[in-house]
Amino acid sequence: MSAVYLLLLLVPTISAQTFRFGACPTPKVQSNFSLQLYLDKWYEIEKLPASFARGQCIEANYSVRKDGTIRVLNSQVLGGKREFLEGTAVVPDRQEPAKLGVSFSYFTPYGPYWVLETNYTNYTIVYSCTDILRIFHVYYAWILARSPSLPPETVHYAKQLLTDKGIDISKMTPTYQSCGNI
Repeated sequence: MSAVYLLLLLVPTISAQTFRFGACPTPKVQSNFSLQLYLDKWYEIEKLPASFARGQCIEANYSVRKDGTIRVLNSQVLGGKREFLEGTAVVPDRQEPAKLGVSFSYFTPYGPYWVLETNYTNYTIVYSCTDILRIFHVYYAWILARSPSLPPETVHYAKQLLTDKGIDISKMTPTYQSCGNI
């Protein structure tokens, strides 16, 4: 199969994503990352486009399972109803615990989930990137918070950090977080 044919097949898949030509950037991640402090609920404040997260009031909840893997329970409000998606996260390399792998299906490999920076109590900045034949890459970035909102200066700081690490955030959009009790 030629690379051009493969690219044509992938266009519908990546059209709702953010992609660039070339290999993924490899920014430094949080040093001395503590998974235990990272667990629990995070609210999505802003993100780069993702076909799997088009709703409002998006949340992610992380907890440790008995087998040592991390349960990832994402939710979003779509069409006035809260929908849930459960996945699994792992730490492939204990030397770099801020580089997690996440999968939402037994049939898909773990995708990168890199914690670039967090203070554990207020905000976290997350990046994910997957190379496609080293011709181009599909990437995501999220600014998450422990509460449904962050001060504008914190959001600005997070965006600047992403930019300084070579990540294009020009398509980043805020996530609506006022859904009441849905």
